[in-house]
Amino acid sequence: MNYLTVALSKGRLARETLKLFAKSGLAHEEIIEDSRKLIFVDEEKKMKYFLAKSADVPTYVEYGAADVGISGGDVLLEEGRNLYEVMDLGIGKCRMVVAGFAEMREKFEYANNIRVSTKYPNIAKRHFYQKHRQAEIVYLNGSVELGPIVGLSDVIVDIAESGATLRENGLVVFEEICAVSARLVVNRVSMKMEYERITDLIKQLDLETRN
Repeated sequence: MNYLTVALSKGRLARETLKLFAKSGLAHEEIIEDSRKLIFVDEEKKMKYFLAKSADVPTYVEYGAADVGISGGDVLLEEGRNLYEVMDLGIGKCRMVVAGFAEMREKFEYANNIRVSTKYPNIAKRHFYQKHRQAEIVYLNGSVELGPIVGLSDVIVDIAESGATLRENGLVVFEEICAVSARLVVNRVSMKMEYERITDLIKQLDLETRN
């Protein structure tokens, strides 16, 4: 039997995912105990797990390096990868928002053109296009909150969980674009070749998320 390979996003999402997998009887104890390792093999269940940056997980799945992956919905919305998005796991919940300084709200609402700093240029473009708003999108790879602070942009588009980071930087939410959470994604070829094993995995996770 071939290994079923699962790509997990590093960081907090990995910890939440591994707890969910453990409760579902899918994850080996070693993964929970030593999250510093990058690859874990469960010979008994013939499953292989590896940790990757969240932004890279859809790439591993799309190109078949992983059969299954756990990725943030923000990454999937931004990249639009050629894979199956089969399940909302209900973990890693946050919001994709437009935010800025409170005194910029009027300009944001009425200006013909605004400048937006973001890690999510495609999401931002779609959002403002759908609202028939002119927006200049500035891509930043680091802390986008810095954009309005130093005068680079009028607003930001970013994910917010509790809103604490926004408040710490004097920003408020102007609009909510969408809710975001962790998603289970599957390689299209793997779904055909390993259909029974993957659907069993989905059923086990689904049962746990409903409890």
